[in-house]
Amino acid sequence: MQQAGELHLWLQALAGAAISRTSVGQRMALRRLRAWVNERLGGRELQAARDETRRANARLRDLLDSISEGVVILDAGGRYVLWNQAYADIYHRSADLFRPGASLEETLRVGVARGDYPDAAGREDAWIAERIGKLMAATGERSEQRLSDGRWLLVEERRTTDGGVIGLRVDITDFKQQAAALAEALAHAEAANRAKAEFLADMSHEIRTPLNGVSGLSRILEATELDANQSELVAELRGSIRELEGVARHLLDHGDASPEEEPTPPTIAASAGDPVRILLADDNATNRKVIELMLGAAEAQVTSVEDGAQAVEAWRRDRFDLVLMDLRMPVMDGLSAIRTIRAEEQAAGRARTGVVVLSANTSAEDREASARAGADGHIGKPIQVEELLAAIGSAMAAAG
Repeated sequence: MQQAGELHLWLQALAGAAISRTSVGQRMALRRLRAWVNERLGGRELQAARDETRRANARLRDLLDSISEGVVILDAGGRYVLWNQAYADIYHRSADLFRPGASLEETLRVGVARGDYPDAAGREDAWIAERIGKLMAATGERSEQRLSDGRWLLVEERRTTDGGVIGLRVDITDFKQQAAALAEALAHAEAANRAKAEFLADMSHEIRTPLNGVSGLSRILEATELDANQSELVAELRGSIRELEGVARHLLDHGDASPEEEPTPPTIAASAGDPVRILLADDNATNRKVIELMLGAAEAQVTSVEDGAQAVEAWRRDRFDLVLMDLRMPVMDGLSAIRTIRAEEQAAGRARTGVVVLSANTSAEDREASARAGADGHIGKPIQVEELLAAIGSAMAAAG
């Protein structure tokens, strides 16, 4: 190529020098010779350049088509320059519109009119404006695009050195489906956990509520005057109850709790100086009777009600040193009753009343819910008298 160029220049100089010293006919012949040389040599160079350009374009096309993701190259005005087969396959519904120099915006408008982009439905112009705005401000930021056939694409666009845009399209449909399946599985797992927790709470209530009554009554019976046979029967009864309590703890509390010794219960009044007035809310008559007998032995005065609403009304009418609140009750549950009492105390500037929850539900979540409602303690059924008295003492101390 270089030799051809040098020959071209040399013949031009030779022809120019010869023309100045020859006849008219010779000069015309030399001009024709120079024109012929210019045509032949210049045409070869142009053709060679064209051939090299075609080869470079073919190599670029082969490179782009070897990429499995969709690739498109746009000029500074957002017009198509080049794209690979994967890009055409991804947008197969619009591939008939792709041609060098065609506007991406116009292709989008046709695609929107055809319903290719579900997210544009009902806001077509705004969607196209947002899409073109992102294109013109291409920074490499990634976004997702949904197509009408259910596929999802990851879209990434960056500026080229000449002001154009190179775009990448990755089909992420499988990843989206896997993520949706995982989210569904997690939702099912959470629902199963909630169902399990609700089942355990129900079982705890159904098992511990009657067990609390039997246990409490047996202890009260044990404290009465009994003959030898009666004492032996009560001892056997107490042993069976302890076994049942252990089974309940194992099944419902995962074995976290352990049986306690049963010391002689102290009296509350001995430390308070006067009889302690206690409001008891429990919808189970046997449980109310057991607590009344336990606290009566401790020289406390007990007022009993059957639900949370009655407890709130009794608390409003009178002054109590402490409230014992069951959780699962009709009309108003225990947590709602506690929240109502705490709110009215704050609004009226009334002194804080100690509140202890007595419940068959003893999970960490149940205890946290009691604390958030405003309870000062939470003890589980079956109620142990020493645990009850200790909780009462702590709650009264906290209330001041």
